[in-house]
Amino acid sequence: MNTAQSRRWWPQSLASRIALILVAGLILSNALTFGAIVYERYQAATDMMVGNLERDVASSVALLDRLPADERPEWLARLARRYYDFKLDAAPVRTAGPAPEGLSERLAESIEKAIGRRYPVKAFMAGEGKVEAQVRLSDATVLTIALRTTPGMPISPWLPLQLAGQLLVMAACCWFAVRLATRPLEQLARAADDLGPDLQSPPLPVSGPTEVVRAATAFNAMQARIAANVAERMQILAAVSHDLQTPITRMRLRTDLMDDGPERAKLQRDLLEMETLVREGVAFARTLHNAVEHDCKVDLDALLVSIAADYADAGQPVTLSGHCGVPIVTKTRALRRVLCNLIDNALKFAGRADIEMRYKPDGGFEIAVLDRGPGIPDTELEAVFQPFYRLETSRNRDTGGTGLGLAIARQLAQGLGATLSLAKREGGGLEAKLGINKVA
Repeated sequence: MNTAQSRRWWPQSLASRIALILVAGLILSNALTFGAIVYERYQAATDMMVGNLERDVASSVALLDRLPADERPEWLARLARRYYDFKLDAAPVRTAGPAPEGLSERLAESIEKAIGRRYPVKAFMAGEGKVEAQVRLSDATVLTIALRTTPGMPISPWLPLQLAGQLLVMAACCWFAVRLATRPLEQLARAADDLGPDLQSPPLPVSGPTEVVRAATAFNAMQARIAANVAERMQILAAVSHDLQTPITRMRLRTDLMDDGPERAKLQRDLLEMETLVREGVAFARTLHNAVEHDCKVDLDALLVSIAADYADAGQPVTLSGHCGVPIVTKTRALRRVLCNLIDNALKFAGRADIEMRYKPDGGFEIAVLDRGPGIPDTELEAVFQPFYRLETSRNRDTGGTGLGLAIARQLAQGLGATLSLAKREGGGLEAKLGINKVA
């Protein structure tokens, strides 16, 4: 079996692997126990047969020797037992034959021990699993004792059922113990998955065995340290961006006092780019710093209609198709801002935006913002969500932007519990998809 085939049947989860190993061990243990019981019964049956054989054969031979010759045949059937029987033979005693082995040798020795002191005995193998012992009675009649060396192994019919029941009970206990032991790992993995960009997930419960308590405590401390570090960085970014607005304002006032000319126009354009970058930096910092907004029930259809109407009032070609039909639970302002960022990008690069509401195959809804612009290469579809990443390399803010719009949209979408992705649109252009699962 190669590695790929072994991986196919080997369980993937830790709980299943441990449970499989324990259950396999229990099955092997029960099989060994059953084998030991069968062997013990075999030994007991053999000892009982040999012990009975010594007494019965000695008394039977003595009885037949004292009976008249014509009455002996009538007693042969009465003296026969489960493992041996008698027959009279006028032939002479055999003097050669294979020597008995194993149990056959033990049976032959027991016969010789029981009657050999008075009657001469010759034992030999008469076939597989059969031993014959020939005894010469006092009147020279040959008595043959045919032994069957396969003792019975009486096993209670309820024993296999009892062992199977014990195996099921122990397997259930093992599965419960494994689930109890691996549940903290599942909680830890779930807490790590739920650790959103705001780093405000509830801490893990610090309870259970010592190892679980230590892991939960370490995870909670790590989450607190990461949240503190991110908050400090975002506060620095927000403070720097905010403080830059004052000198930029002073510089704008000074440029207004300058005489008209190409230098003044260049300075005003540079200041406008700086002001846009500072404003986007503050917005990005606030997004990561968890602007306080609580979930509420929202009519998604009404929200999309109002957004499309706002753009239509401003003279922008924005269309809307599809409907949700049910309310959702979300942060309204954050959702509006994500959609507006996507629509603004479509209008900026294609001059038109089409909004479509779709049902997701796995449940929930998907809002798609489509355009017929130049699109984005496949290798860059994920990279554009990085802060300050721009496809346009000329550093022209009019064509490349600040590189924060999609980063802000992705952060807001994650805070909503939604997914944001980009894809090439069939026929050319770009398709931005916002997946929403929180249905009221």
